[in-house]
Amino acid sequence: MMKQRTLPVRRIGLILAAILLLSVGLLFDLRQRGQVWNLFWRLTGEEDTLSQLRGMVEWAGNILRPSLNTQPNVPINHVDVPPYGINTFLQQEVEVVKRERSLQMIADAGFKMIRQQFEWADIEIGERGNFIDQRNDLNGDGAINEQDAISAWAKYDNIVDLAEQYGIQIQARLDNPPAWSRANPDSGDKAPPDDFQDFVNFAVAVAERYQGRIRYYQIWNEPNANEEWGNQPVSPEGYTNLLCRTYHALKTVDPTLVIISGPLSPTVSLTDQNLNEFIFLQRMYDAGARDCFDVMSAQGYGFYSGPTDRRMRPMTLTYARHIYIRDIMVSNGDAAKPIWISEAAWNPQPDDPSIIQNGAFGIVTEEQAARYMPLAYQRAQEEWPWLGNISYWFFKRPADYERGQAFYYFRMVEPDFTPLPIYDNMKQYITGQTPTLYAGVHQAEKWMVESSDAVLVNADGAEFGAALEAAQLQFTAHATEIFIRYRTADDVPWETKRWWSSGSLTAQTHTLNIIPDNQERWHFDSITVIDRTFRNILPLASGALIALSLLVYIILSALRERRRS
Repeated sequence: MMKQRTLPVRRIGLILAAILLLSVGLLFDLRQRGQVWNLFWRLTGEEDTLSQLRGMVEWAGNILRPSLNTQPNVPINHVDVPPYGINTFLQQEVEVVKRERSLQMIADAGFKMIRQQFEWADIEIGERGNFIDQRNDLNGDGAINEQDAISAWAKYDNIVDLAEQYGIQIQARLDNPPAWSRANPDSGDKAPPDDFQDFVNFAVAVAERYQGRIRYYQIWNEPNANEEWGNQPVSPEGYTNLLCRTYHALKTVDPTLVIISGPLSPTVSLTDQNLNEFIFLQRMYDAGARDCFDVMSAQGYGFYSGPTDRRMRPMTLTYARHIYIRDIMVSNGDAAKPIWISEAAWNPQPDDPSIIQNGAFGIVTEEQAARYMPLAYQRAQEEWPWLGNISYWFFKRPADYERGQAFYYFRMVEPDFTPLPIYDNMKQYITGQTPTLYAGVHQAEKWMVESSDAVLVNADGAEFGAALEAAQLQFTAHATEIFIRYRTADDVPWETKRWWSSGSLTAQTHTLNIIPDNQERWHFDSITVIDRTFRNILPLASGALIALSLLVYIILSALRERRRS
C-alpha cells in the first residue's frame, strides 16, 4: 500500500522538476539571446524577456482572429521602382549648396527617390494665379518691395535640376494651402481650400511646369488625422472629392502620371478629429475613390516593437499595419494596386519628459533605429509583393531649433550633415544588396531585373498593357519554381512557362539569364516566383510529429505495463 501511494507523488515530482528545468532553460536562452530568443524576436519584434513572453501570448491570439485576404500572388502595378525612398525638406534649405550636398549624400547611400513637399503656400503665395515671391528683403534696402520679387518656382526648379543631376526621382507631395484659399482664419494652417478647384489648378500648374520630369504626385498628407485637415472634422468624402478632381485633372495633363493617395495616419482613435484609417479608407471607397488613385499610401512607423512583429491586432500600431490596408483594398476590388509607404522609421529620441510628444512615436536607441530599418526593407521585399517605394522619415532638418520635439529625432543626419548610425547602416545595406525577387508576380520591368537593351512597349494582352521588349533578361530569385509570361512576337499568343525548378523541398536562390534564340527580341510581361517550402515541408513535419507522438505513447505504455508487473 505504501508503494502505491508514493508512485503518484514521485510522478508529480518528476513532472514539476521537468517543468522547472524547462523554465530555467527557457529563461537562460532568452537572457543569452539564443535560438528561442531569436524565434520569439521573429514573431513579436520584442527584445527584452518579459515583452517577448507577453508578445508570444498576443501572437498566439492571431489564431483566433479571421485571416486577412491579401492576395499576394496576383499581378501588382507600379512596384517597378526601387523601394529606397527618403523624405526631404529641401525647400527649407536656403543655400543651394546645402540642397546639393543633401542629394549627393542621399544618392551616395543608394536612395533612388525623394518624397519632397511642393508647398502650395510657398509657390502660389499671395493670391490666386500669382507665382511671385515678395516676402524677403533681398537687396538689403530695409524694405520689401517690387525690387525684391523673384519667381516662387525658382527654388523648386533648382530641386528638380539637382534631383536629375544625381539620378533621383521625385515623389511630389502637394499640400499646405496658402491663407488666401480660406475665408475662415480659424480653420487651421493645413485646412483644405474653400474652393477645391483652387487646389486642382495649383496641382495642374506644378504638373505642367515639370511635365516629363516628375511622374509621381501625392495628393495631400494624412487627411484622417493630426490637424492635416485643419481645425475641423476630418471628411473621407471631402478628401475623396479633392482626390478625384485632382486625379482627373492631372491625367489630362499627362495620362502617364502616377497619382498617389495621401498617406493615412495609423490611429485607433474614432473621433472626428482623428479617425481610424481603416474606417476612413472604407468610407473613401464608398465615396468612389477606387477610380481616383494609382497607388495607395500608408505609413510604416514601428512605434513600440521591431520590424519583425507579426502580432496582427487592429488596435495595436506596428510596422506591419499596412496589411490591414491591403485587406481593405482587396475587398474593394483593388488587388492590382500597390501600397507605397510614405514615412517609415523608429524614433531614437531621448527619454525626456520636457520633449513635446515625448514617447508618442515609441522610443528606441540609436543602435536599434539603425538596425531595424534595413530589416524593415528586407522584410517588405521578402513578404509583401504589393509594397512599392518605402520612404524613410526623414533625411535632415535645416537647423536644430526643433530639438524639443519628438519628431526631430527621426533624422538620418544632423543639420550640419554629420551622419547618424542609421545613415551608415542604410548605405551599407542598399549598396551591398543583391537584388532578389521573392514570392509574388513581378512585372518584367521591375528594378531588380537587368537588361541592357530593354524597351517598355505597349502590348495587347499584357497584364497592365505594356511589356518589356528585350533580347536578354537576367534576374536573381529565391524560389522553388519560377514562371515567365512572354511571347516571341506581336502576333503570337502569350505563354506562361515554368522556366526553373529548385528540385528541392525548400526555396533556393537562383540567377536566370534568358537569351532568346537567333538574337530575337521577345516581349516579357511578368515573372512569377513561387515558394512552396511551407507546403512541401508541412506534411513531412506533421508525419514526423505523429511518429514522435506514437513513439512516446509506446514508451509510456511500456513503462506503465512494467510498473504493473
